[in-house]
Amino acid sequence: MQEATRVTGSTLELLRQFDTPTICNVIELFDVRPRDQGYMDHRIRCAFPEIPPMVGLAATAAFRSAGEPSATDVYGSFEDQIELFEQLDGPAVVVYQDLDDPPAAAVFGEVMCTTYRTFGAVGLVTNGGGRDLDQVRALDFPVFTGSTISAHGYCRSLHVGQQVRVGGLVVHTGDLLHGDLNGVTSIPRNIAAEVAEVAAEFVAAEAIVLDYLNGPGTKTRDGFSEASGEFRAAVADLRARLGRTPLDA
Repeated sequence: MQEATRVTGSTLELLRQFDTPTICNVIELFDVRPRDQGYMDHRIRCAFPEIPPMVGLAATAAFRSAGEPSATDVYGSFEDQIELFEQLDGPAVVVYQDLDDPPAAAVFGEVMCTTYRTFGAVGLVTNGGGRDLDQVRALDFPVFTGSTISAHGYCRSLHVGQQVRVGGLVVHTGDLLHGDLNGVTSIPRNIAAEVAEVAAEFVAAEAIVLDYLNGPGTKTRDGFSEASGEFRAAVADLRARLGRTPLDA
């Protein structure tokens, strides 16, 4: 696992106060990556939209469930995964790449999610399938999946802690992830504290337009233009105060 900027508990807690689209909007202010990169695509769906945002550090693994019986199964990797959790500087988000195409069986169920939650994980993301969704919902454990499948097949973990690709996003162990009913994004760790600190200011800037549109009185193009101009000015001021230029890391 590569050395990375430490993310404090207070930063994680502050990031949880905002939805994932807001976090994506704020990341764009820093110009650290192209705007069409850094987040998972439409194939990864939030199973429990009612659960608040998930924020944590990726603990990666690869999975298969098709083929002949194996001498090992997914439960055999639990000790390695728990050890990986302990190496992170914050709560884990399990990120499983299902290498079967299409997925042959469920990547997770009640036992796995209960185990992960017990040892400090705050969510699970996979391009594969899930099952036992009623039981996992009762755990208040966020999961993001590509499908739902009732059986577990010949489930087995192929590796723990290596690079994976889920929903078009390359994920390394230790990457900072934020997810809610809108999807999952990564947050560059070197700007995580600043993203958390300025997110409320970005929300306040958006409120300039929303308050105009939702407020009393007749709406006009001139009024909308004025509110939009105030929003753009507020965002420009915020970007200037961040002191970032394109490709800053």
